[in-house]
Amino acid sequence: MLHTDESSARVRPFELFFDLVYVFAFTQVSRLMAETHSATGVLQALTVLALLWWTWVGFSWISNQASVDQPGLRVGLTVTMIAVFVAALTIPEAYDDLEGGWSGPLVFAIAYAVVRIAHLVIYATLSADDPALRRQLLIFLTALIPGVALIVIGAVVGGPAQLWLWIAAVVYDVTATRVGSTIGRGWRIPSAEHWAERYGLVVILALGESIVAIGVGVAQEPIDLPIVMGTAASIVLSMLLWWSYFARLAGIGEERLAERDQRARATLAADAYSYTHFVIIAGIIIAALGIEDAMKHIDDPEPFGWFGAIALGSGIAAFAAGTIVFALFVGLRRPIMRAVEAVVLIAAIPLLAAVSALAALVIAVVLMAVIALMESALHRRAEGGKGASAREDAAP
Repeated sequence: MLHTDESSARVRPFELFFDLVYVFAFTQVSRLMAETHSATGVLQALTVLALLWWTWVGFSWISNQASVDQPGLRVGLTVTMIAVFVAALTIPEAYDDLEGGWSGPLVFAIAYAVVRIAHLVIYATLSADDPALRRQLLIFLTALIPGVALIVIGAVVGGPAQLWLWIAAVVYDVTATRVGSTIGRGWRIPSAEHWAERYGLVVILALGESIVAIGVGVAQEPIDLPIVMGTAASIVLSMLLWWSYFARLAGIGEERLAERDQRARATLAADAYSYTHFVIIAGIIIAALGIEDAMKHIDDPEPFGWFGAIALGSGIAAFAAGTIVFALFVGLRRPIMRAVEAVVLIAAIPLLAAVSALAALVIAVVLMAVIALMESALHRRAEGGKGASAREDAAP
């Protein structure tokens, strides 16, 4: 049964339990990037991440409209968890099938199809008494069926064509869903608080991957000073990513959602969260790849190299770009320092590649910290200006 009020304003424990399978998926995506160690491998991993992200997004809409404490819904979500975990297990062989066993690409495609079908069936069951939502789900089929078909065809065809078919599936599915949402206008977000909290939590889960990356990089190495210094720098880097999202943006996003009526809220939820947060999550995971690569070479005085430097710099820049778009959607004008951060980190990639891994981490942290301090100073100045104007207006 769906609800239309905010009776389920807080994220329920079962939702957090559900999200744990995506934590493993994030780890597997990072593993695919690290093992291929190439631009093609990163593109392959990001395509898989986009497919899995789109499945998570679908269930974030369901859990905002229906209590996951309903037994029937829990059963459906448990089936979904199994399928997502199976898909995540196959990520290392999603493009290059390992010898023996079943076809990795095809198992991924089938598991993905099961998740998408389960989402549709659960939504259709819950919306039995909601004609507008059922009409929206029928429109949604025009995105789901061709998208899933392209995934299955790509898995069967294999080779270089598989990646491009899967990219086409992502682009078509996302575009068709966006256009269909404009036509049907049947989606709704009863609870702004629940929605913002759910996406904030998935950002934290992705940040957890950056923490795990620290340990993965040096898991088999004896502890020494460079490892401790690299760990400290990496933790601070992850904290700065956390600060960039939660210090200002998260709360304002929730406020803007709460201010809007249902139709406008659903549009903002899709644009600022379902779409834009993919860039934020992808940026964190790519940055985590850079952290892991740096920690693997933390004792090495030789230059860090291009792969790790590009991952570290572009990951932070992508995260910053995602927060810029998010800020603009929620009404924060001119997020200048976020743009500066993105440009500076991209420009710093040659420097990061030329210095040692430890120095690269320290440089990235220093750049992020300086920009964060400058942003805070600008924010305080803007708030001070507003306060002065208010006092002048109140003066007799």
